[in-house]
Amino acid sequence: MHAPALAFHFDKQKLLILASSMILSHWCEMSLRALRTLQAIARHGSFARAGEVVGLTQSAVSLQIRALEDAFGAQLFDRSRRLPRLTPAGRIVVERSAEVLALYDQIASDLGDERSLAGRLKLGAIQTALSGALPDALVTLNRAHPRIRVHVVAGMSAELAMQVAAGELDAAVTTEPVRPHPQDLIWTPLYTDRFWLIAPQHCESRHVKDLLGQFPFIRFDSHAWAGRVIARELKRQRLDVQDEMVLDSQEVILRMVEKGLGVAIVPLSDEISSSLQLTKLPFGDPQLVRQVVLLERYDRRGGRLAAALAQTIIETQLGARLEP
Repeated sequence: MHAPALAFHFDKQKLLILASSMILSHWCEMSLRALRTLQAIARHGSFARAGEVVGLTQSAVSLQIRALEDAFGAQLFDRSRRLPRLTPAGRIVVERSAEVLALYDQIASDLGDERSLAGRLKLGAIQTALSGALPDALVTLNRAHPRIRVHVVAGMSAELAMQVAAGELDAAVTTEPVRPHPQDLIWTPLYTDRFWLIAPQHCESRHVKDLLGQFPFIRFDSHAWAGRVIARELKRQRLDVQDEMVLDSQEVILRMVEKGLGVAIVPLSDEISSSLQLTKLPFGDPQLVRQVVLLERYDRRGGRLAAALAQTIIETQLGARLEP
């Protein structure tokens, strides 16, 4: 008669151990999130901006910081000013927590072997990579290393470079940096795009200067690195344009040209270029090209995960060029 009671007692002990383990795991995850939030505040200078970066409301950011202050028994920010300022204790916690987070983020990668990598990669990517080379590369990477988790965010090259430099991203697929750009960045070449003047189909003229004079010009935003390269070459060749629109999306620009609303100059991969049903003329003398690269900080936070992704993109692009 006592056996069931003993069995019940044993099961209850296991449940208590399981519950304690779940609570500890949840507490650790919450603490790591709070430390990441603290790092964001230190980088961006305000609770509101940090909240935008980490995806929290300002009140949620405040609660996380209060929880850290309670845990460490010290005030981390001087709140008597309009913008919070780190106290001496806060500066110590920021410095040490950066080391803790770097070590934590490296654990999963270190557990993987050469054949099966594991871990999380925070990756930025420009729109042309998202609509071109990156999806196929991610599928291939996932098949080879199913324990790698890639978190992708979109943006323009210049802003992605800032996020990589600040440590908010491990790496980013961008165009090769154009000055001015953040210091302490390194990059791995992935593939090359060529610059083309594109115009509506069946245009009679086959000269860049004539088409730029005949149609309104749809300009690639000069805040983008590609836009700066285009603007510089237009100036070098002393080509006059009739600005009509300024856009930062290649997909939208192509659509506008297709509808006959103007001409544009854009960088295109060979795959996209060959499939366009538009008038297309090489731009630049000689034709301008741009390198698409994997951008990292000098300390290579992405480690072996970023290296594996870079190699996969290179091999995927090479395979695409070799296909009949």
